[in-house]
Amino acid sequence: MTLLRQYKAIILYLKRKSRYHSGRSTPLRAGRAVSLNDAIEALVTMEIFKEFTFEAAHRLPNVPEGHKCARLHGHSFMVRIAVAGPVGEHSGWVMDFGDIKAAFQPVWKQLDHYYLNDIPGLENPTSENLAVWIWAKLKPQLPELSRIEIRETCTSGCVYLGPNQD
Repeated sequence: MTLLRQYKAIILYLKRKSRYHSGRSTPLRAGRAVSLNDAIEALVTMEIFKEFTFEAAHRLPNVPEGHKCARLHGHSFMVRIAVAGPVGEHSGWVMDFGDIKAAFQPVWKQLDHYYLNDIPGLENPTSENLAVWIWAKLKPQLPELSRIEIRETCTSGCVYLGPNQD
């Protein structure tokens, strides 16, 4: 459901509610009832995700002297890309997983089996900086992008929810 339809459903519900002052749904001229549940359902979004892996080497140049991450090392990175939106009435999905894969493919090619420090913008390739960098690359192709999760080990990673909207 588009944002405009969601907005119209809420407005319609509020108009009917204030006109009749009842907690029940009210019939429309077209014979369809709009209840609070209908209005709330119009606002519900779902988040879907697709996971990818890549192998890469890096070192962290800004850690204290003697820190193990200052040395050249590699990881089997996992990237989880999530998008959020309403489930399409006709399609039954938020987005085709293939669209997420297609958007990430050029980014994956830049990362897989490369030395991350050599990639412009990743001179200090922490998981946090990598998540922000991937977000910046994907957001133009995936406006529904809602989170990027990076795992550099099975037990360590980060989740980026996008820039603050303040």
